[in-house]
Amino acid sequence: MPVEMTRARFEELVADALDLLPTEFAAAMNNVVVLVEDTNPEDPSLLGLYEGIALTERDSTYSGVLPDRITIYREPLLGMCADEEEVVDEVAVTVVHEIAHHFGIDDEKLHALGWG
Repeated sequence: MPVEMTRARFEELVADALDLLPTEFAAAMNNVVVLVEDTNPEDPSLLGLYEGIALTERDSTYSGVLPDRITIYREPLLGMCADEEEVVDEVAVTVVHEIAHHFGIDDEKLHALGWG
């Protein structure tokens, strides 16, 4: 049975996960916004999604673009967890995973690092 949690509480957990980032990583994040949505309309099982141009791909022509988007999907994360403690852990893993994409780290490297 999915964990029951208000959207406001879930958003707090996402903010808490962002606060856990080492200062140097948080300071290096550039032109990115983190959002919470209930589900991804194209893939309802998706936990998170990074959309944008990774920092490693940006060059001198990068300017005047909309912020990159990291979206954390509430319903599939709540659906896979048994209690709030597990939600906290899974939200943190998902946030780190999507931020890694912002820094240009692909899924293969994340799996090798144990974050897949």
